[in-house]
Amino acid sequence: MPDANSKPVFNRKNPLLAKRKISQLMTEGCDAKDTWHLEISLLGSGMEFTPGDSLAVLPQNNPKLVDELIATLGFTGEETVPTPAKEEAPLRKALTENYVITTPDKKLLKAILEQSGSTEWQHLLEAEKKAELNDYLWGREIIDLLLAHPAVSFQPDEFVALLKKLNVRLYSVASSLAGHPDEVHLTVAVVEYESHGRQRQGVCSSWMAERIDDDTPIPCFITPGKGFRLPEPDDKTPIIMCGPGTGIAPFRAFMQERKATKAFGDAWLFFGEIHEQTCHFYKEEWEAYLADGTLNKITTAWSRDQEEKVYIQHKMLEHGAEFWEWIDKGAIFYVCGDAQRMAPDVDRALHSIIRQHGGKSEEESIDYVKGMLSDKRYRRDVY
Repeated sequence: MPDANSKPVFNRKNPLLAKRKISQLMTEGCDAKDTWHLEISLLGSGMEFTPGDSLAVLPQNNPKLVDELIATLGFTGEETVPTPAKEEAPLRKALTENYVITTPDKKLLKAILEQSGSTEWQHLLEAEKKAELNDYLWGREIIDLLLAHPAVSFQPDEFVALLKKLNVRLYSVASSLAGHPDEVHLTVAVVEYESHGRQRQGVCSSWMAERIDDDTPIPCFITPGKGFRLPEPDDKTPIIMCGPGTGIAPFRAFMQERKATKAFGDAWLFFGEIHEQTCHFYKEEWEAYLADGTLNKITTAWSRDQEEKVYIQHKMLEHGAEFWEWIDKGAIFYVCGDAQRMAPDVDRALHSIIRQHGGKSEEESIDYVKGMLSDKRYRRDVY
């Protein structure tokens, strides 16, 4: 028999079915993006987390895209098919909850080629052409390939066997249990773009922000972020936090935790977005933390509020002398957000600051950053 006092274990096979409490658009008046603040109730669940952890969410696909796929393939949606867990489910339910219906798997690409006799992307399926294949598939989804090859035909169970399993999406928690007991907060930007004449949306971001209501169960569990932790409250080590866009989420949790635990070390936050007027996420909270000493300094970058774009890395370089003083005193440098462009740009700025203000050669700056990484003074949560 399980211990009555043991904590519940939530995972993919046994997720918590949580409910949303609050959904607030934080980019009101901004035409370029929709970013939402979400509050999810954990009341009575026993779920625990630490700032720096992520919430893993099992999303559902867009029902309109599900219906279009079913109609394109000539199915009814009621056909029984196997799920990735080797259970049986109606096709519509399986396509909604269990399978990826956006990015095609190589198995599906090969099957379409075999049936259609096309050689359109045959050369891209070679192992060494992975980058070229990704470039070709960017902005294309399964529905595009099926519509382009109308003669292709599958049986329902054959079709789902060619799909990938729908995986969880990870969101850095944007709150601390010390600040908000029985809740977890998220900062979610809806992924939206147009390609090949169709509107596209991110699977989980659009589901969380636009297609659920306060009664919709949200299957979720915590994924520990073991390498992304605050110093102990009585540790005077300074921290520098770099979180543009939704990368701000874990640092909101950090500040709530620091305030609750009366942490000693100095804290400096770098935040960037496109417009100060419509995208200054959690502005009042940062101002309150500055006022009470929980946060010592905040530096912002608004990329489109002037003719020349200004990003986080530019602000780091602008404050390079002071930045180096903090690093030289042993500060921990945290970076959260975009892995493709932001993180490399910030990394280059860090190396430049160490060279210019730390008096290091290029080789010495590289070794210095390697030392920061090995000493866990340079911590990244990028995606």
